[in-house]
Amino acid sequence: MSSLFGSRLVHCSRSISSVAAATLLGATLLASPLAAQTTSPKKPPAAAAATGTKAETLEQRITVLHTALKITPDQEAKWTPVATAMRDNSAAMEKLVASKKSMASSMTAVDDLNTYQEFAQAHADGLKNLTVAFTALYDSMPADQKKNADQVFQKFGTPGTPARG
Repeated sequence: MSSLFGSRLVHCSRSISSVAAATLLGATLLASPLAAQTTSPKKPPAAAAATGTKAETLEQRITVLHTALKITPDQEAKWTPVATAMRDNSAAMEKLVASKKSMASSMTAVDDLNTYQEFAQAHADGLKNLTVAFTALYDSMPADQKKNADQVFQKFGTPGTPARG
């Protein structure tokens, strides 16, 4: 694996791994490394880093966010698309990593840049989908719950906060 690709993918993958669960939490979380990553010896290091968050961790993050946002039974119908977008974003990233894994060791500089662009585009697409889903939920919240959501977003992902999941 080229070192440029490796360093970019590892840097990007920390953000990308967070996309499914934390994209809606703002840019600060996207730049932070995941606390609960695991790596598989069968995957190249960059691919392992990009897919290191297990489904249980994603589900835990969805649950923590659901609780932190104080989603009511009446809001479940608007919450479901948010959770679905988080899961879809995670699946899209894992698929992209899998598609690049076999060519990682023979990438040219152009391949490296194109791969970085693909990850960035997938990240942007995931953020867009999640934002649309979350906006519908947020717009349905009463003022006190919106204020809570704003606070959750400000704190979620900050090192040392329990909501980091």
